[in-house]
Amino acid sequence: MTTTRSPQPSAPSPSARLAAHAPRTWQRMLSGRRLNLIDPSPLDIEIEDIALGLARNTRWNGQTKGAHAWSVAQHSDLVVDIVRRLKPRATARLLMAAKLHDASEYVTHDLITPLKAVVGDVFKEVENRLTRAIFLRFGLPAVLATPDKALIKRADLIAAATEAVQLAGFSEKECRSVLNFKEKPLKHVKLTPLSVAEAEREFLAGFQQLEKALKLEQR
Repeated sequence: MTTTRSPQPSAPSPSARLAAHAPRTWQRMLSGRRLNLIDPSPLDIEIEDIALGLARNTRWNGQTKGAHAWSVAQHSDLVVDIVRRLKPRATARLLMAAKLHDASEYVTHDLITPLKAVVGDVFKEVENRLTRAIFLRFGLPAVLATPDKALIKRADLIAAATEAVQLAGFSEKECRSVLNFKEKPLKHVKLTPLSVAEAEREFLAGFQQLEKALKLEQR
């Protein structure tokens, strides 16, 4: 007698997995926007919301030296500076992508690497969707070209190594052996954590300059 096996159920789609985690999937921003975290619209994204969130969001879980925390806003500005050093003739588009490479964290916050590994794919999917929407909102391609993505990642790691040594209590040796950073920390840059208001103001000022340059570049 021949038996017929029942077909195995297919794996749930990313949207289904995300929807199963939260019945309400939007957040109200101070700008008044309602941002859907699972299906974010570029039209609901405002740079003022991003600047505020990143300035109040700490790197290294807030475990850094100084009277003020080292914010994701300052980290983002540092990455832009490093991209300029690595590629002096970088386009405004590349610099804007560097500026916004962690912008999704105005919603998700900056989870440290060990915690990201525990949280897994659902968190990464939310991050990716937010990043695509943010990039589209500000005139960037939803997905960066591989060389641009690689350059920004390198700058990000250099920034992280520099922060680790100057602010988070790691030695250069520990950057390699514990954090697995292949990039070396900057020695000629002094990191000074700012207040929330100052970090927010500097982030917005840098964004506005890049936005003007990007518009000129796209003409």
